[in-house]
Amino acid sequence: MNTDHILLERAGAPPGRRGTLALRLRAAAARFGPQALFFVLLAAGWEGMARALHSPLVPGTAAIARELVAISVSGFAFSEIGVTFLRMSLGFLLALVFALPIGIASAVSRFAERFFEPGIILGLTVPGLVWALLCVIWFGVSLTSPVVAVALGVLPSLVISVQQGVRSLDHEIVEMIRVFRLPGATVLRKVWLPLLYSFIVSGCRVGFSIAWKVIVLVEIFGMSNGVGYQLNAQFSTQNVEGVIAWTIAFWAAMIVVEHGVFRTLEAHANRWKRGGGS
Repeated sequence: MNTDHILLERAGAPPGRRGTLALRLRAAAARFGPQALFFVLLAAGWEGMARALHSPLVPGTAAIARELVAISVSGFAFSEIGVTFLRMSLGFLLALVFALPIGIASAVSRFAERFFEPGIILGLTVPGLVWALLCVIWFGVSLTSPVVAVALGVLPSLVISVQQGVRSLDHEIVEMIRVFRLPGATVLRKVWLPLLYSFIVSGCRVGFSIAWKVIVLVEIFGMSNGVGYQLNAQFSTQNVEGVIAWTIAFWAAMIVVEHGVFRTLEAHANRWKRGGGS
């Protein structure tokens, strides 16, 4: 049951379409009103700062809006954001392939935990700039550079999420697996993956913000398209409103992914947990 339905039920929908429509509008306002207020206050604060400073380095909201509309109406923003998202997604999948076995092994084996611990700490401390530079040097201007850089950047956070998920498993289930000597593939498919579902979603939400910082650097240094490349192009011409417009465009795309993908997956994972506990 989604949030809108819950609000409708609590309010007690009166008969007739008009009452139902009013309640739906009220539910939508309760759901999206705080977010809309944030955007309004942010735009108002920026406009006030721009008018107070009177500086070409702080353009007004009208100039930023014109730039944003220009790159959106032409479809250019969507194509460049699509390129960046493709690279990020491939990097995520590559990181997940390694995060699952490493996270599971380090959670159930003391030796594996101590073995992988230095690498995890290294990955958490190395700036994304380092991965971006190294991958551009190693792989040049190719798809491999952003994919590997993103994978290296998000791998530690995904491994930690997998570790936390495995350690949340009931010890009785672990003992049952050992007693019955279930095949590894069966245990992975029937036990680990359902259990790790919500933890992986949580790790991906954190990792996605890390991936954005890494992918922009790779596209600045070694790519000829993508959001990072466009940000660098706008910066090189001192087009501040262009830099901000591209940032807002990608920010909007991230909000869509958050609500359209991660919130949906999180809700599905929570339904699975409620069903498992009943």
